[in-house]
Amino acid sequence: MFLSHFIIGLCVSSFSITVILFLRNRFGRQLNAKGNYYLWMFLLVMLLFPFIPTHVYYAGSFLNDGSVIDRNLFQSNGELSGIDARRGLDVIQDFSVSVSRLDLSFIGTLIFVIWSIGVILFSVHIIRGLGTLRRIKKRSSAFTNQGILSIFEDCKKRLMINKSIIVISSNRIYSPMIFGLFRTYIALPSKHEHWISPKQYEYIFLHELNHYKNKDLITNYVIVFFQIVYWFNPLVWIAFKEMRLDREIACDASVLNLLDDHLLIDYGNTIINFVDSTKQNKKLHMVSQIYGSKNQLKKRIQQISAFKSNLNRTKSKQVYIYLLTGIILFVQIPIVSAFSSENSRYDFDYGSATIEDFQGQFQGYEGSLVLYDKNAKHYHIYNEEKSKLRVSPNSTYKIFSALFALDLNVISTDHSTLPWDGSEQPYTAWSKDQDVSSAIQRSVNWYFTELDYRMGLESIQSNLKNIHYGNTDVSGGLGEYWLESSLKISPIEQVQLLRAFYENQFGFKESHINLIKDSLLLERSHSAQLSGKTGTGSVNGHDTNGWFIGYVETENNTYFFATNLQSEDHASGSTASEITLKILNDLRIYEEN
Repeated sequence: MFLSHFIIGLCVSSFSITVILFLRNRFGRQLNAKGNYYLWMFLLVMLLFPFIPTHVYYAGSFLNDGSVIDRNLFQSNGELSGIDARRGLDVIQDFSVSVSRLDLSFIGTLIFVIWSIGVILFSVHIIRGLGTLRRIKKRSSAFTNQGILSIFEDCKKRLMINKSIIVISSNRIYSPMIFGLFRTYIALPSKHEHWISPKQYEYIFLHELNHYKNKDLITNYVIVFFQIVYWFNPLVWIAFKEMRLDREIACDASVLNLLDDHLLIDYGNTIINFVDSTKQNKKLHMVSQIYGSKNQLKKRIQQISAFKSNLNRTKSKQVYIYLLTGIILFVQIPIVSAFSSENSRYDFDYGSATIEDFQGQFQGYEGSLVLYDKNAKHYHIYNEEKSKLRVSPNSTYKIFSALFALDLNVISTDHSTLPWDGSEQPYTAWSKDQDVSSAIQRSVNWYFTELDYRMGLESIQSNLKNIHYGNTDVSGGLGEYWLESSLKISPIEQVQLLRAFYENQFGFKESHINLIKDSLLLERSHSAQLSGKTGTGSVNGHDTNGWFIGYVETENNTYFFATNLQSEDHASGSTASEITLKILNDLRIYEEN
């Protein structure tokens, strides 16, 4: 999960910054100073994207009924009846073969560790800066020159600021600054009092108060937060450096709009007098200061010298540029969300479903169960989040592999036998010729691998898309894509596809549907019968992914189910079927003979 968010964050931040820098360079002259600065607000919005919960932007669902049902329908007594729910396991064939996969999970862990170290180091740097700021405030003295304070109050009135802002003097700073969210201070360097004139104090106050009026103090904290989170992306550092420069230029422009033209040079000289690059405190990230680097100062002076009041001249052009920026930036959201949802999760509206608590029956395993009542058109779900998680289908996919092969005439209802080539097999039951029914019941891998090669990836891909099977990804290769590889599906999708298969919503031949149904039949109990298919994902000798999917047919109803287990080991199809049978018995859907 972290790795996917990390990649999304890196891609979104890099793309957004590149777009903004390009548009700023291309259309910057069409924007006034504030317009250039506000362009960066799009970046702050886009940097939030990876923090949005994944279920918010995962793309749509299908076959969602949304009906309401009486909670007492199943008449569950909340306890197991004491029967041996393993009674059907003698007919449930759970054969699995371990696949070898390079374990890449350590990469995600390694990236998380490195990212965390960077976050900690930069956070410590920020905390040290806050400590420095606290010492500056503690060792400062109140500014007492009443004449200058009178100028300060006049500046507040001109900018219509009513909040109490404290002016202090400090011998530990070399440039005026403003800081503090709840209690705001303007700090003046006491070492420069001998040359600052009343008019220059006016410039300083107007500049710092404009920072306050424009909410730049809040923006400082937002910028620092994103710098901590995105410390690994150098483009983020470049972007915020440019953003801070644009902010100072915008602030300069706001001041200059209040001054007469003949005062522009005087204002520029005031800024120049505060530049002392050898004494700048680079740890003070939470403040807005009037100085900057020599390169930044050069750009600011150029803007000041070329300043012309243009508050209204470029409004219409700004709107078009902002609209263009928004379209380009936000078009990446559905692309990223589609990629994410297609490969990891399926969105489903659980508003009318009943969320069940089967934790006790799951015996400490991580997993989910989805149960659908056909008559009531209602879902009962254990573990909502896991029920949307897409994982490899393993042998449960063989239901549809056989159906595709029948539809493509690779095999037929009368001629579905494939010869065993004599190669060594892990199970005796596999070491013989197989027809489609025996291959499903014994979960014979070589049979379905042969079907894959006879159908071809293109035909398989087309069929998967036609029935909306999970993420429809067959990039893992023939005979491999469904075995802990590229093809993935969620429990909720398994149930929806079982319904579609059972009711033949996709228009396959009825004879093909009936043949597969007969192959899935496991057991009859009283007036009900159980059909299903297990699947076990075994990687490097460890059973990590267990499935049991199927349906129960009673005299008056049909119930579709899909149970999935996830674990570092022992998450097998057999265990999934055992848990499912316990729950079906507990709910009195399928009971022992």
